[in-house]
Amino acid sequence: MQIECDGLTLVNHVARPERVPAAGVPGLVICHGFPTAAIGAERSGQSYHTLADRIARNKGCVVVAMHYRGCGGSQGNFSLKGWLNDVCATVEALAADPSVASVSVIGFGTGGALGICAAARSDLVRSVAAVAPPADFGDWSGDPALLLEHARNVGAVTDASFPEDFNSWAEELTRIKASDAAAKMSDRPLFILHGADDDLVPVFDSRIIADAHGSAELRVMQGAGHLLRYDPRAVAILLGWVDRQRYVGSQC
Repeated sequence: MQIECDGLTLVNHVARPERVPAAGVPGLVICHGFPTAAIGAERSGQSYHTLADRIARNKGCVVVAMHYRGCGGSQGNFSLKGWLNDVCATVEALAADPSVASVSVIGFGTGGALGICAAARSDLVRSVAAVAPPADFGDWSGDPALLLEHARNVGAVTDASFPEDFNSWAEELTRIKASDAAAKMSDRPLFILHGADDDLVPVFDSRIIADAHGSAELRVMQGAGHLLRYDPRAVAILLGWVDRQRYVGSQC
């Protein structure tokens, strides 16, 4: 599935159920986290293809495992605002699919924060499940030059002349905050899952987001770290969330 956003082509993985009733099926957008040095931007998000296929097969949803600009074959270079635009564009594209009745977002790490921010921007997002989301990107904004260097090292930024305006690129890191966005989507369900032993994003971040939302469901997994995507318990919890959302008004 190719999506155009800001003049860039995003290459996403789409999983569809075997049968689609006339009333349509739930749609889900899966947002991966920031690429790691071990995996790199080119392969970042690929492990979520399997999760998308599983949800489509077992839960009857149309699922898009997206790749932001600069990742997984998508064009462009990393910027936080650009990635948020990518999520919103993917939500819009999925909502326009005639077989999709509603759109929800599941995001991991950075993707969890961006899913919340996308819901604040777009009423097309019916609900969000955020896994280990940072409340803000203060760690990045504290040293944007170091972040840019890291983004180059992992392959999320490949253009030597990017960004054209470094100050504007860095300013996005302070403006985009899941803690602010959560309050703006307080009329819709928000589920937050966090590992108690997460050494990358403190559990306190999720508590801040949950408090800002007002009625979010926060679940802290004991004995779990940051990479909950690879924890069978976390995956089972998320599949249960899909079920619960699905049967609220027969939508996901």
